[in-house]
Amino acid sequence: MKSTKTILAALTATLLASSSALAGDVRIMWYSDGVEGEVMQDMLDRFMKANPDINVTLDNVAYKVIQEQLPIQLASGQGPDIARVTNLKELAGNWLDMRPLLSDPAYWDANFGDTMDWMRPDGSNAITGFMTQLTLTGGFVNKTLFEQAGIEIPGDDATWDDWVDAAAKVAESQQLAGAFVIDRSGHRISGPNVSYGANYIGKDGLPAPVDEGTKAFVTKLVDWTADGKMLRDTWVAAAGTTYRAGADEFINAQIPYYYSGSWQVANLSTKIGDAFDWVATGSPCGTAGCSGLKGGAALVAIKYTKNPEDVAKVMEYLSSAEVVKEFSERTLFLPAHKGVGEAGGLQWQTDDKNVGPTLDKFVAASGKVLPAANALPAWKWASAYYGALVTRVSQVMAGELTPDEAWTKIDQDIADKVAEAQ
Repeated sequence: MKSTKTILAALTATLLASSSALAGDVRIMWYSDGVEGEVMQDMLDRFMKANPDINVTLDNVAYKVIQEQLPIQLASGQGPDIARVTNLKELAGNWLDMRPLLSDPAYWDANFGDTMDWMRPDGSNAITGFMTQLTLTGGFVNKTLFEQAGIEIPGDDATWDDWVDAAAKVAESQQLAGAFVIDRSGHRISGPNVSYGANYIGKDGLPAPVDEGTKAFVTKLVDWTADGKMLRDTWVAAAGTTYRAGADEFINAQIPYYYSGSWQVANLSTKIGDAFDWVATGSPCGTAGCSGLKGGAALVAIKYTKNPEDVAKVMEYLSSAEVVKEFSERTLFLPAHKGVGEAGGLQWQTDDKNVGPTLDKFVAASGKVLPAANALPAWKWASAYYGALVTRVSQVMAGELTPDEAWTKIDQDIADKVAEAQ
């Protein structure tokens, strides 16, 4: 007998999967890291007031739904009309090419062209959506805890070892739960892996075997977890590819250092308030560089929609320079719109003194991203690599696998994904 939980999950997936059948109805599947859901709803309310013939429903769901349930819906030819996603390339075959529907495709090419390959099949010129923001992975430091402990904050060229050692001293001084945490995500550890020389992409464009760069950082991460320096439960208390952020532990001042990304800025600002001072740090250095990983979330049109013209009209509104600028200012996201970025003059809507320096740090750190990391957002097999990493590394941390066993299983997991797609 199916459990009540299973039945409810299936019912939820079915309801969210139903494409809008009535003319003028557009359903958006949306997740939030911070306040962006509220901002988006406000903008959609204005759109509907100006376009009373189109009704837009914003379904706010957990990120887990986007990652785990949406792909199942798409595989059966269902889904919402529009979705906010991060698995851009692997699922690109499900996105709608809006080029024939848009009033000015050249506008999209000019302002979003740099990231369009991230969300369309290789060799295509399709316009499938736009990045709601550009992101960069990187660290955050609790300046107040460091000051209270009398420990100097590491500088711009500090290594991962420097940061973990310093944070461990702060944790010991202030009797904290741990020194640091990295979000439970294969994506999140990929910048550090590249910083130690990793390259996921083989010469033939297919996934390369786990290399010494990946092994170097992952081994450090496993050791730090075993030593109690990294919070173990963030990674071990979940299974498979399930995502878990470490933001709450940082917000509650349980750790002095947190490695996540620029999308957390609004969330941290809102929840920390004036409890303590914090700032971004960029990415710590490895033997090959100090690289984060660029990316972001995209709003994409789903090709199974029954109302493609209405979808295109909604997307044209949301991608307009005025709306992108306001969305960025209110959410504290870095805009992916070339024109908005080049125009400058963004007025971040915050009174938090920590936000400006933090965003400036992420902008500066974007120049340190290594080529092997820059290649990943548009690479078809990136998500397969990330998923295998997080699954198997967690098992090593839990004592279920040895590192050598994990390397073999990571390679096999990725090979299986490639085979399934053939």
